[in-house]
Amino acid sequence: MLVLLPWIVHMKIPLLDRLSGKYLAALRADSQQAPQAGLRAAQGIGREAVTAGLETLDLARIHHQALSQLLLQDVPAVTRENVTARAAAFFTEAITPIEETHRAARQASADLSHLHKTLDERTLDLADASRELLEQVAARAADESALEHSQHTTDELLKSSRDLEKHLRAITHEILSAAEIERHRMSLQLNDEIAQILLGIHIRILALKKDVAGNHSDLTRKIADTQLVVEHSAKIISRLVHEFSIEHQR
Repeated sequence: MLVLLPWIVHMKIPLLDRLSGKYLAALRADSQQAPQAGLRAAQGIGREAVTAGLETLDLARIHHQALSQLLLQDVPAVTRENVTARAAAFFTEAITPIEETHRAARQASADLSHLHKTLDERTLDLADASRELLEQVAARAADESALEHSQHTTDELLKSSRDLEKHLRAITHEILSAAEIERHRMSLQLNDEIAQILLGIHIRILALKKDVAGNHSDLTRKIADTQLVVEHSAKIISRLVHEFSIEHQR
C-alpha cells in the first residue's frame, strides 16, 4: 500500500478538489449529450489525472462522489439506471490514460528486466571469455617457459656433444699414435730378430761348409744352394719389414 507523506497529502487535496468539480460537471454533461462527446471529456480528465500524479483509486473516489451527487437528484429509476451505466462507461474511459501509463510502466519494467537479464548474460559471457583468455595466456606462458627450458637443455646437450666429440677425437688420435709407434717398434724388432736369426743360420752354414769342403763335394754344393736361398730370403724379409714400416708411417 502506498503511504503518502503529509506534505504530499496537502499538495494533492487542492488537485482532488479541482478535478472533482471538473469530473462532476463532465459526468453531468455526459448524461445529457451524445456519448462520444462525454467520452472525449473523460479522456481529457484522465490525462489531467495522469499529469497530476493521481492513481486509479484517486479517480475512483472522485467518480464515486460525483455519481453520488448526480443520483441524489430526484430522477426516475430508468434515468438513474441510464446515468449509472453511462457513468460506468465514463469512468472506464477516464482511467484509460492511467491504465495506459501503468501498461507502459509495466512494459518498461519488463523491458528493463529483460535488459538486466541480457546484461547479466553478457556479463557471464564476458567473465567466461576473460577466464578463457587468462587460461590461454597461462598456457602460452607455460609453453614459452617449457620451450625456453627445452632450448636451454638442447644448448647444453649440444655443447656436451661437441666437448665429447673433441675428447673422442683426442683419444682416437692418441690411440692411433700409440698404435703407430707400437707397430713401428714391432717392425724394427721383427727386422732385428729375423736378421739375427738369418745371420746365425748363415754363419752355421759357413762353418758347415768349411768342415766338409775336402771330402764331400756334393754336400758342399747343396750347402751352397741353401746358403743362396737363405740370403735371398733375408733380402725378401728385410724388404717386407721395411715396406711394412713405411706403410704404417703414412
